Amino acid sequence: MTAISLMTEPKVPEEHAIDSDWWRGAVIYQIYPRSFQDQNGDGIGDLVGITSRLDYVADLGVDAIWLSPVFTSPMKDFGYDVSDYRGIDPSFGTLEDFDRLVQKAHSLGLKVIIDQVISHSSDKHAWFAESRQNRTNARADWYVWADPRPDGTPPNNWLSIFGGSAWHWDSRRMQYYLHNFLVAQPDLNFHNPDVQDALLGDMRFWLERGVDGFRLDTVNFYFHSTGLESNPVVKPEDFNASTAPAVNPYNFQEHLYDKSRPENLDFLKRIRAMMDEYPGKTTVGEIGDSQHQLEVMAQYTSGDERLHMAYTFDFLGGEFSAPHFRKSIAAAEAAAPNGWICLAFSNHDVVRHVSRWAVHGQEDAFTRLAVTLLLAMRGSVCLYQGEELGLKEAELAFEDLVDPYGIEFWPQFKGRDGCRTPMVWQAHAANGAFSTANRTWLPVPAEHLVHAVDTQDKVDGSVLEFYRAMLQFRRAHPTLVKGSIRLLDAPGNVLAFVREAGAERLLCVFNMGETATEFVVPADLGPHDSGCPGVTAAPIDGELDLEPFGSYIGAL
Repeated sequence: MTAISLMTEPKVPEEHAIDSDWWRGAVIYQIYPRSFQDQNGDGIGDLVGITSRLDYVADLGVDAIWLSPVFTSPMKDFGYDVSDYRGIDPSFGTLEDFDRLVQKAHSLGLKVIIDQVISHSSDKHAWFAESRQNRTNARADWYVWADPRPDGTPPNNWLSIFGGSAWHWDSRRMQYYLHNFLVAQPDLNFHNPDVQDALLGDMRFWLERGVDGFRLDTVNFYFHSTGLESNPVVKPEDFNASTAPAVNPYNFQEHLYDKSRPENLDFLKRIRAMMDEYPGKTTVGEIGDSQHQLEVMAQYTSGDERLHMAYTFDFLGGEFSAPHFRKSIAAAEAAAPNGWICLAFSNHDVVRHVSRWAVHGQEDAFTRLAVTLLLAMRGSVCLYQGEELGLKEAELAFEDLVDPYGIEFWPQFKGRDGCRTPMVWQAHAANGAFSTANRTWLPVPAEHLVHAVDTQDKVDGSVLEFYRAMLQFRRAHPTLVKGSIRLLDAPGNVLAFVREAGAERLLCVFNMGETATEFVVPADLGPHDSGCPGVTAAPIDGELDLEPFGSYIGAL
């Protein structure tokens, strides 16, 4: 175990005093540590580098940062395979570096959320090294082990998201172990209360260190059915490739028995009880479930005994259209009226949304509409590093790939490296000023350099300045932060809704199509200009003329 060494934080400014509900409607900036800023010149981003750039993040106008994993790891899945839940990987720095990062963030008014990857560990974790030795050791059932069928094959048909069977043979125990992801990521056995206690203890370690919350990776994968029943074939009408790419046979099963199990609810209550001991701390769960996303989200976030919020893949895939968004918003409101969703269009696992959705070529107008819509919807918001620059997915050569997921399913699915390339700070500096190394862990795309921070900072009309203006507008309107949402009837590719909180009501209208259109303002609504930087139309005689990817937000 690593000893806790806490640093004394400076007095928090009065305007940043503890608000236990701060997470509701917060804007969270996701940092992928390997790619944000390399301070020591080894080609890999680190904690000292992140700390040096926190002023930039605070200046955007966000409320918090989310750090993808920085724990000790063999990096088979780049930090999502943890070998020590209380240690910092040397490639990122030290525990003291982490403390200084938290201290600097808090001094700037930024909360710090860290990625907690507890559904599985690395096969190099000391727990697994002990568990695999035999069937009688103290941690023999800390992982999911099963005997083979009489013919030596795995116990059932469960599949790994990363390809192939979810079971791997271990010659020491003469048993299979479960891995929902890489073979090097064995699944922990949450049916064992000692495992739960140990993981909660590791989470408490970071709460004591000053973090403000956890992003819970694959939160619905914690429990499996102890009956080890095979999953049924997915019904054609239920086929959905939002959890895994379409070329992945993982989509062919209805995952009834290997995830989203009812036993998880009691463990989430244990997490929430622990979090409630620390005022102002929060949890956001990642739910990967093609067939039952909204149902699971409702179960995990309703009331005040489980997660504070969760996000699904509704807006991290699918289509950019008013019918899709209208259906998703209505379904979420109906399924979890007392729950809270976290919204995102991009993250470290999916193709950047400009590349995914702006196939029409109108990238500039689309980028502005997308963030205006994202910040107007009901929920908290995650922004992914570089999206505020309008970055597109990087096109990498096969020989530059490092993501095992992409290497496995190439070329139909190119993996996650294209959204994980280094942040670009200066257009004319080596590696975009991300690193002084001769070679960075992933190449810096030349096409990203023209969008570097220094080419957009304080430049009127730039995407970066537009993001800053929209974030400032959202902060100035509590209705957009915590208000209710009511969908309105709208034609074609127009999405319209009313946000309301207290005495303030805002009419929000978005043309999500590439052709101009009109929207008739309901007779009982009399909007007027709200000063929103995203507005591209004004009501004339009860109608809005919306240009392609135009938007309107007006006070009622």
